[in-house]
Amino acid sequence: MKKTFFEELNAEYGTGVIYKNINLKKTVISYLAQNGNATVAELCKELNLSAPKVANLVNDLIADGILKDFGKVESTGGRKPNIYGLQPESGFFLGADVQKDHVNIGLTNLQKELVHFAEHQPYELRNDQESLDELCNLIKDFIKKVNISKDKILGIGINLSGRINYATGYSYSFFHFNEEPLSKIIESRIGIKVFLENDSRAMAFGEFSSGTVNNEKNVLFLNLDYGIGMGVMINSQLYYGKSGFAGEFGHIPIFNNEIICHCGKKGCLETEASGWALTRIFKERIIQGSSSLLTSQMQNMEEISLTSIIDAANNDDTLAIELIAEIGDKLGRGIALLINIFNPELVILGGSLAYTGEYVRLPIKSAINKYSLSLVNNDTDLRISDLKEKAGVIGACLLVRNRFLLPA
Repeated sequence: MKKTFFEELNAEYGTGVIYKNINLKKTVISYLAQNGNATVAELCKELNLSAPKVANLVNDLIADGILKDFGKVESTGGRKPNIYGLQPESGFFLGADVQKDHVNIGLTNLQKELVHFAEHQPYELRNDQESLDELCNLIKDFIKKVNISKDKILGIGINLSGRINYATGYSYSFFHFNEEPLSKIIESRIGIKVFLENDSRAMAFGEFSSGTVNNEKNVLFLNLDYGIGMGVMINSQLYYGKSGFAGEFGHIPIFNNEIICHCGKKGCLETEASGWALTRIFKERIIQGSSSLLTSQMQNMEEISLTSIIDAANNDDTLAIELIAEIGDKLGRGIALLINIFNPELVILGGSLAYTGEYVRLPIKSAINKYSLSLVNNDTDLRISDLKEKAGVIGACLLVRNRFLLPA
């Protein structure tokens, strides 16, 4: 029996006619995904191929259920051509955005539409085998619940914090137990091709592709959560750096203190301007006698978390608002440094701290004005993430989709 395109894609063809046809079909799908429906003549021009060859590729993809013939289009004269486009439900991409205390999982179709989204699935991210097993089980349970044939899920993107080499599939901060890449280990457990990505970079790509970015080409995305991460877009391209580790904004040694950062060094921005820092300072203030809504709600100090502090701020808790403003001022100092270096058109604030809105945005903006060059920051807009919890999931799905459509 003749293999479908997706079956051919997963087979090993290093060279030859089959390999060439696979890449040509990828190009057809990619063009339609980026530009919408097209005629054979338009595809001929894009692929620089003859009409019979393009017609054969299109017919094969129609037979596989990936493309659809939408009938004749209006023409200024002569024979009316047929127009072809993607069948959105012929393939899907799964994204799993792994946070400290939950996982967001979603599914997009070939047309980039988020068709299923499971938010805040309970999960504890720890660097042990049990936590990895639980993550695999969460993904498998999600696949069962969406009731979509597993062979239609063309790839899985998993976002983790810390050092990720997306090209090799290694995670150096979590689940680095084996010589084999983590992507391959999870792939063998789930049975679908897996790609790893840094969580902040995936969130950034989600915003760049489907969020608050309009026509801006040089953008910084800041993931303000327990830690501080960053995604960078330069000339409309996601920037990775030599080893794929670009964007470690939280580990700029900006403070002269003796606080040990999670990276093992002292003075990092994260030690005084992150969710970890906010939680630590909040508890210290409570011990020193400050009052808060949380003191009557929590049985002990261990129950106070970043989420509970953010909720308190959004319920007009004076201490929470005051400390978030202090964190915002310190963040703004660091962002001013970035603006002086990158001169971006846009800085996007994402992550859980951004959910406090103007409580964090205004002190950040004030500090940017104070510490960055006015000629530079006048050209930089500062916005809150549009996608919020969906940013990482959409980014993971779209990154996998792009790699899937990229010719080998």
